Amino acid sequence: MNAFTPRPPHGADADALLRAELAELLPPPPVPEPAPERNLELRHAVLRSALAADGGAGPSPERRTRPGFRFGWIVAPAVACALVAGVVVLAPGESPGRVTVGQPAPSEAVRFLSHAALAAAAAPAPEVRPGEYVYVKSLVSYAGRDAGGGPAVLPPARAREVWLSPDGSRPGLLREAGAADTPLGSRAPVYELDRPGAVPRKTTLGTEAPSVTNPTHAYVAALPTDPEALLRLVREQTRGTGDPGGDADQRAFAAIGTLVAETWAPPEVTAALYRAAALIPGVAVLPSATDAAGREGAAVVRTAHGEQTQWIFDRTTSAFLGERTVLTETTPAGRAGAVLGASAVLVKGAAAAPGELPKA
Repeated sequence: MNAFTPRPPHGADADALLRAELAELLPPPPVPEPAPERNLELRHAVLRSALAADGGAGPSPERRTRPGFRFGWIVAPAVACALVAGVVVLAPGESPGRVTVGQPAPSEAVRFLSHAALAAAAAPAPEVRPGEYVYVKSLVSYAGRDAGGGPAVLPPARAREVWLSPDGSRPGLLREAGAADTPLGSRAPVYELDRPGAVPRKTTLGTEAPSVTNPTHAYVAALPTDPEALLRLVREQTRGTGDPGGDADQRAFAAIGTLVAETWAPPEVTAALYRAAALIPGVAVLPSATDAAGREGAAVVRTAHGEQTQWIFDRTTSAFLGERTVLTETTPAGRAGAVLGASAVLVKGAAAAPGELPKA
């Protein structure tokens, strides 16, 4: 050994060197994925930090209502979430908790609805005690045409209140400004004939079973939270109803919008409804739309048969505000751009009885 040959290590140094060489030959240890509860905590934390980075409580009213809204402003938190341990799913059909490498970038509508789903999942769960009623207050306006024809005219928005039994077992109530109260869910009297010429026999018309098109609070709370399974159910229960053009996608989109607006769903169900809507072809984003209360926000839209259905969301909280239906082409009902209907959801809560307001 000459003066330039290094001496082999001895003792503790030799053991450390041997351990290091062996470690290089072993596969890397597995990294466990976060538990579902931890996934939810991370999502909520990222949402809060993203909103805080934009000014804590969100933009001022002047900024919220200014024109020229840029979509990247609202989807930025959703994009940031994808960087946190791969726990936020932005693409439709993905299983929770992982992101597929090499998957095409999601569309704007998917990003938008994913962000709305994330915000909905963080919302408080509804509390309806036994014996109480689900209460929903909104503003509505629907265009009408007179008997002589001419374009449809949209009247001023009017207040609309509904009280619904959570399981549908008790009659509810519909109250609209300028109209008489209407009982909901009660058995209507009908008359049956056993044979021609027989004396009519009074009976009652049975109530329809709960479904996507006839939802109760209990039914909605039990809806599947897997987006694909939920969309299949919506498609099955809306088949052949409400759409003369035979557009199954539009029927599903309209039904989901009604569930969001007219029911008080648990957070995980609302989130699943948004993710199910993201799977429907033809869904897009509109930078600016205004609900029946005059609140301006961004909208998720779908166009069919010359009409566009718009779901309007608050830009700061991603909360659902209301809906609008707008003509996209000129028809006997009006010119392109005319509004045929608008709504605004104002209050959802639990009331002690029909006609009573929720406690503050």
